[in-house]
Amino acid sequence: MPAGTALVVGAGFSGAVIGRTLAEAGWSVQILDARPHVAGNCHTARDAQTGVMVHVYGPHIFHTDDVEVWEYVNRFMPFQPYRNQVKTTVRGAVFSLPINLHTINQFFGRVMRPEEARSFVAALADPSITAPQTFEEQALSLVGRDLYEAFLKGYTVKQWGMSPQELPASILKRLPVRFNYDDNYFFHRFQGMPRDGYTALVERILDHPAIELQLGTTFQRAQADNADHVFYSGPIDAWYDYEHGRLGYRTLDFERFTASGDWQGCAVMNYGDLEVPFTRITEHKHFSPWEQHDLSVLYREYSRVAGPDDIPYYPIRLAAEQSQLTRYLERAKREKHVSFVGRLGTYRYLDMDVTIREALDCARAFLAAQQPRPFPLAHRRSATGARAPL
Repeated sequence: MPAGTALVVGAGFSGAVIGRTLAEAGWSVQILDARPHVAGNCHTARDAQTGVMVHVYGPHIFHTDDVEVWEYVNRFMPFQPYRNQVKTTVRGAVFSLPINLHTINQFFGRVMRPEEARSFVAALADPSITAPQTFEEQALSLVGRDLYEAFLKGYTVKQWGMSPQELPASILKRLPVRFNYDDNYFFHRFQGMPRDGYTALVERILDHPAIELQLGTTFQRAQADNADHVFYSGPIDAWYDYEHGRLGYRTLDFERFTASGDWQGCAVMNYGDLEVPFTRITEHKHFSPWEQHDLSVLYREYSRVAGPDDIPYYPIRLAAEQSQLTRYLERAKREKHVSFVGRLGTYRYLDMDVTIREALDCARAFLAAQQPRPFPLAHRRSATGARAPL
């Protein structure tokens, strides 16, 4: 007899890791997903025309300092080394991101050493802004107006659909300024790509005899009655039938095109000028540099507000959404047989490694609590934490 029955809503990383952990502990697990594939927004698939492994919902690069998470994903599929080296086209020239010593020297036509550049940028920063409240104030206090308007302002307006004066300063705290020539976008110890793509990785995590997977299946609340516990990675506002209104998200539209050979020479090219309507172009063959392809497939990305029928990507988390979220979290705390997990269930921007870490912690804590004891939130201490992408 199984230890219990669990219903997991969503076959992305949250649902897959929780389902696998419970299955290995003797639970019978049913996993539902409305999409016809696993891996959620990390879904990868071979492009029929070019043979390139495409990140269907936009690029995902795995990076972490969490040794256990790194070992966990490599348990199911080996990861190939990958460095995310982002470029940006601004004012008719190409620069490296994040802003580093090469960017600074190139932009200003200088040849500065690290300490010279540090002093130079410090002199550009606005010293009158001692407690920045907005994205723009944070940028001006860090790098000054020239670098802000060239590399941050236009891209941010396009990504978020609003002035940087309306966005919180916390969004910009993710972006480093480097006074060396390191153009690796991330600084984590472990970085890479799953050899055969994220979808194949998640399929392997889900490959367990105690897991029943149903794709193309929309969750109905009545299904929860047949399980001892539900792990829900769908939108928390949808669980409550949008009682306090819909939480705001940004979504992405993709314009696909193909080319022969190497079209842009890198995986990600941002476009910081406001008059360019898209935010970036991604060339997907470069996300698998260990493969060789004569043809190339690329996506232009356009950001906009998500409607009711759109795929939600980035939680907006401004004042109105924070107020709504608080009311939903108060409801969630009173639940006895459901845990809200993942990006949509907790309404936070989560990197993949954090998603996996929280899923492991959630499943282990649940098992240790001698289920089916009440365990309402996946990671309550951070459920209101704010992170956002650029």
